[in-house]
Amino acid sequence: MLPALLLAALLTPRPAPGPVPVVPGVSRALAEARKARISRVGYELDVTVPAQQDSAIVGREIVSFRLRDAREPVQLDFKAPAGYLYSLNLNGQPVPIEHRAEHLLLPAKVLRVGDNVVRLQLRLGEQSLNRNADYLYTLLVPDRTRTVFPCFDQPDLKASFTLTLTVPRAWQVLANAKPAGHIERDLTKTMQFRPSDTLSTYLFSFVAGKFTHTFEPVRGRTMALLHRETDSAKIRLSTPVIFETHGRALAFMEEYTGLKFPFQKLDFAAIPDFQYGGMEHVGAIDYKASSLFLDQGATKDQLVARQNLIGHETAHMWFGDLVTMRWFNDVWMKEVFANFMADKLSAGTEDAEGQLLKFLTDHYPAAYAVDRTLGANPIRQPLNNLQDAGSLYGNIIYHKAPIMMHQLETLMGEENFRAGVREYLAKYAGGNASWPDLITILDAHTPADLAAWNQVWVNEPGRPVVDYSLKTAGGKVTELTVAQFSENGSKPLPQRYSAVLLSATGQVLARGTVHDEGSATPLPWAVGVPAPAYVVLNADGLGYGLFSVSAGLAQQLPAFTAEGWLRGQPSQRAALYISLYENMLRGADNTPRQLLAAYATQLPHEDAELNIKLLTNQLSAIYWQFLTPAERAAQAPAVEAALWQALQAAATPGAQKLFFQAYQRVALTPAALGRLYEVWHTQQAPAQVKLTEDDYTSLALALAVHDYPAPQPILPQQLARVKNPDRRARLEYLMPALSPDVAVRDKFFAGLAQEKNREKEAWVTSALGYLHHPLRQATSEKYLPQSLALLQEIQLTGDIFFPAAWLQATLGPYQSPAAAQVVRDFLATHKTYNPQLRGKILQAADDLFRAEKLVK
Repeated sequence: MLPALLLAALLTPRPAPGPVPVVPGVSRALAEARKARISRVGYELDVTVPAQQDSAIVGREIVSFRLRDAREPVQLDFKAPAGYLYSLNLNGQPVPIEHRAEHLLLPAKVLRVGDNVVRLQLRLGEQSLNRNADYLYTLLVPDRTRTVFPCFDQPDLKASFTLTLTVPRAWQVLANAKPAGHIERDLTKTMQFRPSDTLSTYLFSFVAGKFTHTFEPVRGRTMALLHRETDSAKIRLSTPVIFETHGRALAFMEEYTGLKFPFQKLDFAAIPDFQYGGMEHVGAIDYKASSLFLDQGATKDQLVARQNLIGHETAHMWFGDLVTMRWFNDVWMKEVFANFMADKLSAGTEDAEGQLLKFLTDHYPAAYAVDRTLGANPIRQPLNNLQDAGSLYGNIIYHKAPIMMHQLETLMGEENFRAGVREYLAKYAGGNASWPDLITILDAHTPADLAAWNQVWVNEPGRPVVDYSLKTAGGKVTELTVAQFSENGSKPLPQRYSAVLLSATGQVLARGTVHDEGSATPLPWAVGVPAPAYVVLNADGLGYGLFSVSAGLAQQLPAFTAEGWLRGQPSQRAALYISLYENMLRGADNTPRQLLAAYATQLPHEDAELNIKLLTNQLSAIYWQFLTPAERAAQAPAVEAALWQALQAAATPGAQKLFFQAYQRVALTPAALGRLYEVWHTQQAPAQVKLTEDDYTSLALALAVHDYPAPQPILPQQLARVKNPDRRARLEYLMPALSPDVAVRDKFFAGLAQEKNREKEAWVTSALGYLHHPLRQATSEKYLPQSLALLQEIQLTGDIFFPAAWLQATLGPYQSPAAAQVVRDFLATHKTYNPQLRGKILQAADDLFRAEKLVK
């Protein structure tokens, strides 16, 4: 029998939870309140897409859910005009529509404890439908489902979606679930789909339009692909690889996780100019078409990137789709595991050296590009409202986090780490989890103090500066100590990496591991070794930070690559290139001109394609961003000659193509531009280089930004050559941004203030790159204030990567003090600006601020 006081307490009604304020977006308070009250959510959608692009998309929606407490209204998220809601029926009763602050309010007086059913007639919002003349696709991460139809748009209220889609008869359709049947009429067809697996709203998806539909059986599973590619060579060479790579990725993930593929199916769509490389919709992955369809001219970097992209999106089926973060402050978890697993998958196709090279060149430069800046952010960031979730994405999530995870696996050991990951997936399968949930599980698999380790790696921004102190006597090392120092307030990082002591001729005198816990760390293995001419910290590249480089080492690159320590070691060369460049940016050791000269002499000695890409990207950045215009003009003949000679000497078509692309980027003299024009005009590529239609378009755009004096305008001629309608549309969009007429360029930029002119975000960022090219900055610097003023609107209306891409394409190419002052003035007059966006501005302006000190 219950005690009387306890019985009375149980019988006394609990106080009402209190209303949650109705505010734009999806606040954390709203999300937590709904999670406490609501469960068993389901959506049924019956949608009609007309053939005419300007006609409304209409439909019916049923939302079902179970309610624990019916004393307060329920907010459904709907970021579209109230007039799009035609009728509302709640639990069998017509209800007046109350729509405010991006929410549809369901009145408490009609709600009930237990099961509730909402029926709606509506026009769908189109902000995230990515509607084109003959195709459309949803892209709903992080909180964009609410822009299309009313829903509970938060990741921890998972639901099953039942979709019926009526489209023009010639269209193909792809959705999360398997088809359940279809009805064809004269002009339309209606596709019915089975109830989907349980998924978060941001993973709901459909693609519909004029696509080619193909399917293949792969390792006992039939997969489907939708695409709009028209190049028969790309289709023939790429399609089998696309299917087989997905099959291999699935097999790897099942073996690593110990869990079978958890969903009904795995299909995919290749979409022209998709905003991201890919998006991991449950059972229906979307990809950028140009990332999947490659031809015989593809470089190794492009081939590896495709494999990595497919591995990344497939890994998301477990990390993100099966187990989803509770709140988007942990969005990085799904991204780090997807990258981490993709890197592991590549181990099956690359030797250890190739795998390490790929890891270094993929992650470290991109992570440092953010972590060195005054806008650096930690891996795990706070988030109060989902409307700001897009600002959490960036290179720290995608590139520092995998480095962190590699260090964590090294600390725990591969088997202990894998056991913890398997336990995590099994425990939270079909549900939601947080980073602390995972750390708690991993902590039981290691004696290491993961809480302290996690604090500095995950919750703190920035990277350390790592230096060494060397003492010698009698020609021998008596002491070698490594120490970390703060850069922009960063904290020391416990980590493992290697160090190498070299003779004057580049021979290895000693090599050892550094167990760097952040304080002064002596290296006893170095004591007694002959006094080195050079000390190389982070020789394997796996440490994280700004590692000091011995003076004069850059000038020894060719000699040490030919006969010394760097011979046959492409990953160690990559690590050194990265350290040299980062130290140059800091103003240490080499000036920009000195490092440019060192890189130019190294070009013919580098044969690893991933390193050629890294080296030429760094060379191009120095050339355009850290030399004065006069210095650039003086250096151009030598740099052009070095690249052309390296192209001619390179052993593989892929390497030659990378050198040609770099030559195209730096070409400045009349002779070099004339050579490029001849290649474009005759469509005869040099040496063994294979150029595609896209390559010739890129070449035409490069010549146009130089205002090359061709007998006939180049871009209209190139437009006539392009046959694919999607690629023609892209070139037509870009042409005003490259016009020789300033007034035309001004008009194009002014048009970007209208959201409709920013719908193709990849086109916009490409256009901005040409508008703000160093050769055009005399007339484009005036765009900077308005570009910054538009940022908040871009964050609210664009997809997750668009704000950072907008800023990088706008601010990245500049080097003038006047441009830097525009940024400082904007930040000074917007002291309460959104902190995530403020950070993005500081990240994008980092090279601009450094140029003030380096360009003299």
